[in-house]
Amino acid sequence: MAVSSSVPSLGLACPDFRLPATDGKTYGRDDFATSPVLVVMFICNHCPYVKAVEDRFLALVRTYAPRGVQFVGICSNDAVTYPEDAFDRLRERWDIMEYGFPYLHDESQAVAHAFDAMCTPDIFVYDGDRRLAYRGRIDDSWRDPAKVTRRDLAEALDALLKGKRPSAEQHPSLGCSIKWKQD
Repeated sequence: MAVSSSVPSLGLACPDFRLPATDGKTYGRDDFATSPVLVVMFICNHCPYVKAVEDRFLALVRTYAPRGVQFVGICSNDAVTYPEDAFDRLRERWDIMEYGFPYLHDESQAVAHAFDAMCTPDIFVYDGDRRLAYRGRIDDSWRDPAKVTRRDLAEALDALLKGKRPSAEQHPSLGCSIKWKQD
């Protein structure tokens, strides 16, 4: 079922996290302290919305990572009910697609709760002080890249890299709900 991310509470501090990654390392928020912009993307392997925009976010990584933007992907889905989102499958996807950014596994789902992540993709962009500057969609046509007329995430990154604030007009991301564990 498709859901939207919530209206952003701009200015909130980036929650702390420390999670294992597909490259065999463990990463936390403060490992990226020197990056002027931190993009935290809640993504997964199985979601058709993520698959539809995957090439576009990889293009953004290739464009903006050399300019100092740090991208981090986090999968928080319940791997018991969605085995495609199990850690070993995340590693496979990371290798095949050559993500070029840490892909973290939030098995406990505590990090997704701390961010109040709602869907995949759910994108949070933090400035150099690690305050939320953007939360929303990649662009205005998740389904068809040929129909994109507004590149929201790129516009937000450009503004931050110029020392400006992204537009306050932010559109929620649309995607599959986070697959929460059943108690």
